[in-house]
Amino acid sequence: MKLGVNVVNFGASTGPDSLRRWVERAEISGFDVAMLSDHVAVTPDVHAMYPTPFYEPFTALAWLAGTTSIRLGTTVAILPYRHPLLVARMTANFDQLSGGRLVFGVGAGWAAGEYRALGVPFELRGRLTDEYLAAIITAWTHEVASFAGEYVSFTDVHTAPLPAQAPHPPVWVGGQSWPAIRRAVRFGNAWHPLDVDLGWLEHEGLPLLRQEAVNEGRPVPALAPRVKIRLRDRSLPESERRSGEGDLHQIADDLQRLRSLDPAHVVLDTDDPLAADRGDFDRHWQVLDRVRELL
Repeated sequence: MKLGVNVVNFGASTGPDSLRRWVERAEISGFDVAMLSDHVAVTPDVHAMYPTPFYEPFTALAWLAGTTSIRLGTTVAILPYRHPLLVARMTANFDQLSGGRLVFGVGAGWAAGEYRALGVPFELRGRLTDEYLAAIITAWTHEVASFAGEYVSFTDVHTAPLPAQAPHPPVWVGGQSWPAIRRAVRFGNAWHPLDVDLGWLEHEGLPLLRQEAVNEGRPVPALAPRVKIRLRDRSLPESERRSGEGDLHQIADDLQRLRSLDPAHVVLDTDDPLAADRGDFDRHWQVLDRVRELL
């Protein structure tokens, strides 16, 4: 099981220095991948959870690639926000320039206000995500690419350079809904559920993933969840806590339970909206260092 870390790329404490420190610390600490979240239009619904300044992930990752040798990725890029040919070129270029270090986490998103600001139909987000992902993979794998879909079509587009990783960078598909699970089976190298309940994951999510793989006649994607770590100074009643929340013993139990599900990666997310020092770099890494000792 390899570890990833969710880099805080938003909030009053965030800037070039903090982003660089996050990724350098992740590399020194032995993490396999450092990942950034994605928003484009920080509307009030987004700002309530991800306050500005917000650093757009593809721009920030391209800059960070020149400072470290760790793998870098998105958790997750919201595909309907950008034209798939633009995303295919940005990501292929990034993968080439970074020496094949991109992990492409993708999702459909949740912020209806952000969709409205960008002029993208929120109600079509799932269908757009599926089609855009298919178009991106087509562009990644053909130097002259054509694609005909309901929402995007192109003919004889020259796409070189292709990504450094063959056949393309790993695709981690986020989301816990049945369409997201189906998307992970159809397009993903890994299923990347975010802030998932371990009981649901074990007894419902993974069985659905395996059954959908049988239905589609495809391999079962690897498991690569992002786990929110909420370290508290006391034990919490089981009925009142989420997976990954509680004292160190409760979190240790959760992580051991997760390990028993044989994930390929686990991305640790220490952003805590309830923390008074939410953006404090040292607080995040005190938590991360304590949690790493449990694994």
